[in-house]
Amino acid sequence: MLTLADVVELLEQRYPPSTAEDWDAVGLVAGDPEASVEKVLLAVDPTEEVAAEALAWGADLLVTHHPLYLRGTSSVAATTPKGRVVHRLLTGGCALYTAHTNADSAADGVSQALADLLGLRDTHPLQPLPGAALDTLVTFVPQDDTQRLLDALAEAGAGRLGAYERAAFYAAGTGTFRPLDGAHPTIGKVGAVEEVAEDRLEVVLPRERRAAVLTALRRTHPYEEPAFTLVAQATQEASTGIGRIGTLPGPLTLRAFAERVAAALPATPQGIRVGGDPDAQVRTVAVCGGAGDSLLGRARALGADVYVTADLRHHPASEHLAGGRPYLVDATHWASEWPWLPRAAEALRSDAQARGARLDLRVSARVTDPWGLHLAQQHSEHNDEGARP
Repeated sequence: MLTLADVVELLEQRYPPSTAEDWDAVGLVAGDPEASVEKVLLAVDPTEEVAAEALAWGADLLVTHHPLYLRGTSSVAATTPKGRVVHRLLTGGCALYTAHTNADSAADGVSQALADLLGLRDTHPLQPLPGAALDTLVTFVPQDDTQRLLDALAEAGAGRLGAYERAAFYAAGTGTFRPLDGAHPTIGKVGAVEEVAEDRLEVVLPRERRAAVLTALRRTHPYEEPAFTLVAQATQEASTGIGRIGTLPGPLTLRAFAERVAAALPATPQGIRVGGDPDAQVRTVAVCGGAGDSLLGRARALGADVYVTADLRHHPASEHLAGGRPYLVDATHWASEWPWLPRAAEALRSDAQARGARLDLRVSARVTDPWGLHLAQQHSEHNDEGARP
């Protein structure tokens, strides 16, 4: 059986909190890490209705995409809707966990689920995260001490590349030096030129491990004054990030593509809004689950024909369309993010099974967009004097 701490560990392996935006609030909101977890409900929003659904089912953990307290709070009293969520969940023995922008950016996260649902191929992040900050360390060591020094550097965090550790390069050469008065050379004598069979040892390290690695170098290297060079590498873009961009198997008209979006996403009262020429051909598609108008310029710069997102506001959308492509397909916030939930549930089930445990998982289909009714309006002609704004 898994504890809450175990389930949190599984979630954070797939959706690392370190990839969340600085303003975000992710992680364990409420619950005892030592409590056992057998039933997990996943939902987009931690509303009172969703909390009631979790408790009625007997869930031990509610995982939501949106934070309950995005901007923090000084009180969780049950005198407010959010406070009531906390009290009812804890009273009912159900913990609360949030994976927000870290789930947006994940390799198998919110936008990837949306891209896959729409049939996009060859996808990559619309706005990649910065890659890990790396340094390269080069030092010179007597050949008899190379392996011992490499072990120490690896223990301090150097030489880790993906699924490999202790990764390094070394090549033989000759080192030379003359010890001066006051030196205590390991090899050679004061005043005499010395030549030593050495290896040039080169290893990559995460920048946050720089101090630990240099300490290991100085402690382990046999020389009184080890020579080394430390170079900061240029930061590369990561393979994960916000949004996705890819291509359809073949071109579609904007109308046909919008109909595909409408059929693929869960239905909401608002439905799907479309901006652009409905008869125009589209093939390169950008997507961003949730509110994505901040990436309008990025979608255009990468050559998207159409951009699928949610919560587009009047002025940004209008001004964007005046500049041409990408055309816009606007879904609701909830609908654009919901497709991630079944994928996250299946991943959590699989990860638990890999540990020899079983989790009972359920995805809430409750529509938590604030709009509950859409009324179609009859369009009529008006003269200039009587035209409505």
